[in-house]
Amino acid sequence: MQRRVLKRFGNACWMMRFGRWEFGGWVALGKQAYIRKVINNQLLKETGKLYIVIWVSVSKQMSIPKLQKDIASKLGVTFSGDEDEITRESMLFETFSRKSRFVMILDDLWEKISSEIIRIPDLCTGSKLVLTTRSLDVCRQMGCKVIKVNPLEERHAWNLFLDKVLIVAACMRGIDDLFEWRNALNELSVYKKSVGLEDEVFRQLQFSHDRLKDPKIQQCFLSCALYPEDFSIRERVLIRFWIAEGLVEEMDSRQEEFDRGCTIMNRFLNNCLLEVSTLIKYGRHVKMHDLEREMALHITSVKPRFFVKAGMRLTNPPDEQEWSKDLEKVSLMGNWELEIVCPLEMPPPKCPMLTTLLLSDCGIMSIPDGFFNHMPRLKILDLSKNPITSLPDSISNLKFLARLSLYHCLNLKKVPSLSNLQVLKELVLEATDIKSVPHGMKNMLSLKYLNLSWSWNLIVIPNGILSSLSCLQELIVGDTLIRGEEVHGLNKLEFLEGRFYDVHDLNMYVQALHDREEPCEYQIRVGERGWVVTFNSRKYIELCGCNIYSNQSMLPRDIKELYIKNCYFDCSEEHLFSRFIQVSLGNFSSLKFLQISDYRNVKKLFSPNCVPLHLQQLRVWNCDELEEIIASERECWKAEWLRWNFVYQT
Repeated sequence: MQRRVLKRFGNACWMMRFGRWEFGGWVALGKQAYIRKVINNQLLKETGKLYIVIWVSVSKQMSIPKLQKDIASKLGVTFSGDEDEITRESMLFETFSRKSRFVMILDDLWEKISSEIIRIPDLCTGSKLVLTTRSLDVCRQMGCKVIKVNPLEERHAWNLFLDKVLIVAACMRGIDDLFEWRNALNELSVYKKSVGLEDEVFRQLQFSHDRLKDPKIQQCFLSCALYPEDFSIRERVLIRFWIAEGLVEEMDSRQEEFDRGCTIMNRFLNNCLLEVSTLIKYGRHVKMHDLEREMALHITSVKPRFFVKAGMRLTNPPDEQEWSKDLEKVSLMGNWELEIVCPLEMPPPKCPMLTTLLLSDCGIMSIPDGFFNHMPRLKILDLSKNPITSLPDSISNLKFLARLSLYHCLNLKKVPSLSNLQVLKELVLEATDIKSVPHGMKNMLSLKYLNLSWSWNLIVIPNGILSSLSCLQELIVGDTLIRGEEVHGLNKLEFLEGRFYDVHDLNMYVQALHDREEPCEYQIRVGERGWVVTFNSRKYIELCGCNIYSNQSMLPRDIKELYIKNCYFDCSEEHLFSRFIQVSLGNFSSLKFLQISDYRNVKKLFSPNCVPLHLQQLRVWNCDELEEIIASERECWKAEWLRWNFVYQT
């Protein structure tokens, strides 16, 4: 990697074009070493010009007087101590002006420094200002050419490991005594500590954490350490975690809260506290560097107290003594081997301060009845991906519970009454085996997020339950049937994924959308179960087996995708889209994708006055009697259609 980085910015001719350049990246990646190599090997040798190198390590608790004094010391300028800031600026400027060419390095910069403060002359003369930092915000504010120093790629890291492991192998060749190998491992650990590398890096990392200042933002960062080492964390899930725990302040809409969460996330990314591990269509995944995680666990070993054994392949649950009374967060996620040896069998832990308990993917088949009796402050409970069939009644007593996740508990059939969980904000019952919604859901008046999708045995939701959840902002029920009147009055609903009985229910929902000022997102099926498709947008409607002859279907003004399959339409002389109306004028101007299939008596799709002007793709399947796409009165439309992607299949 060093060769690639140097190739990028080591060419002296290239460097001469920029007066300011900045090295950014994680702690302990060798930014200082790269700078020395560039200056010594490229800038000074290749250009053949004399540069004065001024290297200043910026104090973490930076002050302008101290920085000016440090720079003056490197330049051989002495301050008497009586000068004011402006006088010191002038003295530095005069000294810089007498230097023909210089390279000034400000190492480990955390805040923007105005060039007026240290009075650097015009850098166009060939002088250079070089900065090292872990903050992308500083790079932007200083207007520098940014050079990011990344960690080694996996294959290069592996090659480096192989080089070093050969040294150890040579020393231990012929030794097959387990005690001697363990002693050698211990000596390596002691050596690392004795040379002070770990402590120095930890101090720098903790400074990054301390600079977050806001205790809630610090808590957001520390919560990332609850996941296993090298774990790729889905950003939206992590932000939901922060919102439910109250680390992101409550706002008027879910989108505003997510925007705030994403802003916090970008702060971590820009300051090299987290890194993007995967970037996909529907969001980012982030990862915590091993050193950052170790630092976070070091901080949380004291206060706030975390107990983290995530992804460590535990075969037995923690001892009773490990469930100490001062614990605030516990994570045992990813210990799937617990299923092999024993279920979660232990005396009920007594953790009066506990707010977060993460037990996902632990192979837990049963939980003792009184397990949650002594966790009165619990806010976050994650039991996802466990083969449990039922939950203990003690869950009903968690009056401060804000998020309960039972995602992918495929065997879960019984959930106790949730009537006491009146501050619950998020309930995830996705991909479970429940046949009815939990008792007491009407009382969950604080619920903002409800996910019941992929629970195939949950056929319908009784009337009166959803309509009582007045705070609901996101409702995801998959193929479970719901009535239009159940969601018509949910004025705070921002996203709906579900299946309506018929067109009448859809029309009620669309009318409610029209009456609201705030934009909504939706992925809706109507009628029979249709295609299993991957949504390309969050403004999607599918009609399957519906009667659109007797009832016109209303469509939202901002719909982007529409799928129509095997709907009843018994009028061959009328164009198909005459059965669709929009609640506001616009001729379906937002519609980008349209798929129509399995019609036996449709001859025309559109009239000239009802053409989706911005349609990008039209697919027609199994419509044997189709004769016209657009009625022929206006030939000019035909040429427009020829540029669209039209697929006709029989």
